[in-house]
Amino acid sequence: MSGYGLRALMLAISFIAIANAMYLNVTGPVAGTLTNNQGLFLGNIGPGQSFYVSASATTTNESGLLVNIGWDRMEAINLPQGWSAQPSPLYENPMKIKITVAPHAAYGIYNITIKAINIQNYSKLGNITVNAYVNVTPNVFRLSVNPTNISSGINEPTNLYVTINNTGISDDPFDINLYGLPAWNLSDQVVALHSTSSSYVYPVFVSTPGTYQFNLTVSSTTNPLISRSYLISLVAQPNLLNDYSAVGQGVVLSPIVFGPSYEFMLLLSYLYKSLIH
Repeated sequence: MSGYGLRALMLAISFIAIANAMYLNVTGPVAGTLTNNQGLFLGNIGPGQSFYVSASATTTNESGLLVNIGWDRMEAINLPQGWSAQPSPLYENPMKIKITVAPHAAYGIYNITIKAINIQNYSKLGNITVNAYVNVTPNVFRLSVNPTNISSGINEPTNLYVTINNTGISDDPFDINLYGLPAWNLSDQVVALHSTSSSYVYPVFVSTPGTYQFNLTVSSTTNPLISRSYLISLVAQPNLLNDYSAVGQGVVLSPIVFGPSYEFMLLLSYLYKSLIH
């Protein structure tokens, strides 16, 4: 047999061996089909955050026959110090385990051993172990806010559009907060799923005129050090039409208005608003 034919034969045999080998078909947070002791990089995760590893219970035995529920349970073993994990429920398909990073984990690459088990070896598969790698870092999302310069009336809500691009592998919620705006204490909790970009509407307003600068901050609910901020400028001025509407309701907002009747000013404000809308 020629050298070329021998190489072709060996390649074909290796393909058959792979096809007949037991494997673990990982489906999330990234996809990969792994044989025993192979590894897969899952992505970025922040200290204290949790993530899920999911995999199909289907595999093949040594004869290459498909076994629909070959793996009965999946678990994470040999975890780094301070980390925790919850194994998948028995006979779940797809299998899913939850892993939580230690709150004070140092930044860097970590190895986690994932083990899929054939309970009591009914399907003659035994167990399979693969290696999952994650990068612990605070840089797990990107933030954009629009607009960052606002002009508004008094007590007129202005919508800020907050876009969170979750580049990490955790689905843990985020908090949206404002810091530096007087008497403001509204917090909004949102969920931006991993590997997705989501936008949220966050209204702001003030009750007194002035020029304000404040920070809109998005932070992980599990670790406030995982955060991003935008500086927002707000100029709030009295709105004459709104003042007229308030005066017509019996609320005196502007002491310089004395001549016209309250009812006439209210009618003017209604007419003008109906025209512009």
